Amino acid sequence: MVSMTTDITTNVATTTNALRLTGAITDIDLSLHTGLDQEQIRLMDEVCIVVGKDDKPVGSASKKTCHLMTNIKAGLLHRAFSVFLFNTNNQLLLQKRADGKITFPQMWTNTCCSHPLAIAGEYGDCIETSVEGVKIAAQRKLEHELGIPNEDVPLEDFHFLTRIHYLAPSDVIWGEHEIDYILFIQKDVRLDINLNEVSETRYVTQEQLKEMLKDPMLSHTPWFKLIYETFLYKWWNELGSNIKNIQVLKDLETIHRM
Repeated sequence: MVSMTTDITTNVATTTNALRLTGAITDIDLSLHTGLDQEQIRLMDEVCIVVGKDDKPVGSASKKTCHLMTNIKAGLLHRAFSVFLFNTNNQLLLQKRADGKITFPQMWTNTCCSHPLAIAGEYGDCIETSVEGVKIAAQRKLEHELGIPNEDVPLEDFHFLTRIHYLAPSDVIWGEHEIDYILFIQKDVRLDINLNEVSETRYVTQEQLKEMLKDPMLSHTPWFKLIYETFLYKWWNELGSNIKNIQVLKDLETIHRM
């Protein structure tokens, strides 16, 4: 009997190989790794879910392949997620990305931003299974980046809101082109920061975040900018004292192009 993981790997690899043969995907030049953090290089071997503009999976590719600007300019698009974690005082947890991050280092952003992988559990081929997959991935990355135990962030406490589609270069070599699933969760959590991923964390109120955004000495990731300039404060106001208040904003249909 073929396992679910084998089925996923076979199905997504077929289309990815076809894309590579047509020149739509460029393999990594190892010289691009010169001077980069070794742990971050290792993580670039993780396998992301390649999708079409409708968010339907069409293949898989390594994280490094998905983040090369040459491939992004050719149209390579992958699935991602962004977690916004609030404590019971309604403060949002922010992180500052570590100096050694390959993309968008030293920038402030929302609580956690990463990718579901092309593996059983995190892979989804319809919106319902994809949402469940990103919740599992979010739990995994909250533990990896911030040391938040899984029991502090149960899967059932994540709330999916919507998806955004954006493209942003980090520099001339690296960038992002993602369909990003937005997740909210409100929990008081324990932190044990992984300094290879995160250099600093901060809980902020809405007013404190607005002051941070005015500070010319601070920089922010492009997806975080897009979200706080469009949706964040509306969602935050709806959150109030009960995370379930935002269920009315759940949108399984729309992919916002930004």
